[in-house]
Amino acid sequence: MTAQLIQGKQVSDTIRVQIKEKAAELAARGITPGLAVVLVGDDPASRVYVGSKEKACIQLGFYSEVHRLQADTSQEELLQLIDKLNKQSTIHGILVQLPLPKHIDEKAVIDAISVEKDVDGFHPFSVGNLVIGDDSLLPCTPAGVIELIKHSGIDIAGKHAVVIGRSNIVGKPVAMLLLREHATVTICHSRTADMQSIAKTADILVVAIGRAKAIGRDFVKPGAVVIDVGINRLSDGKLAGDVDFDDVLEVAGYVTPVPGGVGPMTITMLMQNTMKAAEMANK
Repeated sequence: MTAQLIQGKQVSDTIRVQIKEKAAELAARGITPGLAVVLVGDDPASRVYVGSKEKACIQLGFYSEVHRLQADTSQEELLQLIDKLNKQSTIHGILVQLPLPKHIDEKAVIDAISVEKDVDGFHPFSVGNLVIGDDSLLPCTPAGVIELIKHSGIDIAGKHAVVIGRSNIVGKPVAMLLLREHATVTICHSRTADMQSIAKTADILVVAIGRAKAIGRDFVKPGAVVIDVGINRLSDGKLAGDVDFDDVLEVAGYVTPVPGGVGPMTITMLMQNTMKAAEMANK
């Protein structure tokens, strides 16, 4: 048995067509969804991400602003810029690219972004809404994971989902979203005893631990859905996920490749959040 591949690019393209249609509808009412991206410093990976976001805005007919700040920008200067963007009516979404330089308090920056413009879904109010199930802007990667599963025709309700990883960016929110879809959810992490036997009971296994090829076939129940959120660069320069793809391919029912699985979904869900924020601001 070879697992069916869940191709993020195909799902992402389908969703982007819908976003573009909605953007055209808003444009007819004189509204252009606007996204401001703030990049502090010159991290190469962050630069690539910011470029991709800019490109996506252009393709979908959004208004886009990129603020590239020097690495030695003070926290006060950054907070002043966020305050300005919070008040700017042409901007519906604000994203500050992480990680930030060490002298800037990440939490203070996230907290400063207006919750209505929090397209990353990281603000404490957004997280609270996610937990209690109120409508809010959802964290992009976790929301993308749910869309990938649904677009593959997999019913989440009643399934046992195991999430390996408990980060605030992926692990915890994806667990909450799976719970919202009526899965029974178990979270595993570095202190979990006998993680392998727990993972092997999962109908849906989501892996987000940041260690290349850490999860092999011994962790996977035959026929399970395996979603690999990890992206790691190997010594030969190639990219690999947290799942040993070749090993798991023969056991799983469905699996996401790296690259090309979850990756394309993150920016698409960011665009969807920006669209939703623009609609909410113009109700």
